[in-house]
Amino acid sequence: MNIEAALTDLVGEPAKKLHTARSRNDQVSTDFRLWCRDAIGNIVSRIKYLQAALVILAKNNEGLIVPGYTHLQRAQPVLLQHLLLAYVEQLERDAGRLLDCRTRLNFCPLGACALAGTGLPIDRFMTSDALGFSAPMRNSIDAVSDRDFVLEFLSSNSITAIHLSRLGEEWVLWASEEFGFITPSDSVSTGSSIMPQKKNPDPMELVRGKSARVVGDLVTLLVLCKGLPHAYNRDLQEDKEPVFDSVKAITGMLEVSAEFAQNITFNSERIQNALPAGHLDATTLADYLVKKGMPFRTSHDVVGRSVALCVSRKSQLQDLSLDELRSISPVFDQDVYEYLGVENSIKNFSSYGSTGSECVASQLDYWMTRLNINRNT
Repeated sequence: MNIEAALTDLVGEPAKKLHTARSRNDQVSTDFRLWCRDAIGNIVSRIKYLQAALVILAKNNEGLIVPGYTHLQRAQPVLLQHLLLAYVEQLERDAGRLLDCRTRLNFCPLGACALAGTGLPIDRFMTSDALGFSAPMRNSIDAVSDRDFVLEFLSSNSITAIHLSRLGEEWVLWASEEFGFITPSDSVSTGSSIMPQKKNPDPMELVRGKSARVVGDLVTLLVLCKGLPHAYNRDLQEDKEPVFDSVKAITGMLEVSAEFAQNITFNSERIQNALPAGHLDATTLADYLVKKGMPFRTSHDVVGRSVALCVSRKSQLQDLSLDELRSISPVFDQDVYEYLGVENSIKNFSSYGSTGSECVASQLDYWMTRLNINRNT
């Protein structure tokens, strides 16, 4: 209405024709879809930038083995590249959800008017094309009352935020003295107001914290829409603020995460010293026995007893002599040592998508090509 009034001041009577076959209802819905469409494009571009930062980080840490965790307990050795690329895969799904959402929202409400359409000879297909929509919305009531596209958009943002929060949590843990696996540069760290020795990974803590806002914005919209009858209701004026907040938060989270990824160093010596704890090669040893024809459940028991022997002697599986291993099972042979130790474990992973060196190299090559990353970066 303000735009119409301003135009009337400028050109007079002809401006009063501006609202012909239009309502605030279909205009607001159209503008909102246009805004969300642009916002999705901006978010996806930042997702791609973060993906590239993670792929480059992986490329620059070739061959570095880290402990893999389940239940936050040491499980099996994995290549750091493999772990970083796991986040790249998650982000790819995030981008896909947003692009799918953009496809579904790209239908034009303009011309639906208040809710019933109009008897005036308008061409909804022309205005839809002019605004870059796929087609006009088929049902005028649905056109002015639908906010599914907003719910889907904020849902996609929330899933992205959760992925970024998980990345933040992992890096905050790894930056702690207890892990000591990464060191953030001073540019992405903060000190303490009282403790001069502190170097805190605050950016990723903030990423973790901001995820709560993004999820909260989604919940706000869900609750707002849950009891609304058709068609337009003034409640829907409350749908903008959580959307703007969600977009601002997720954009900042992506930018900060990429900046952090570009300013951390993995402490290979500290990681190397941490690898012996937890008998990370135990599952590989069980696989060795399976290859020898032993049923897996039996091999699981045999390796469990082998680990118990190591625990009693405060040694590693690769430190056990062949006679000691054979005292547990005669199936063990000299070639068992080709499976023991984290390096041999990595070499023996070969299934598609695994952490084996060749598999990971193939994954890395795929992402460098897909994201158009310079091989000399």
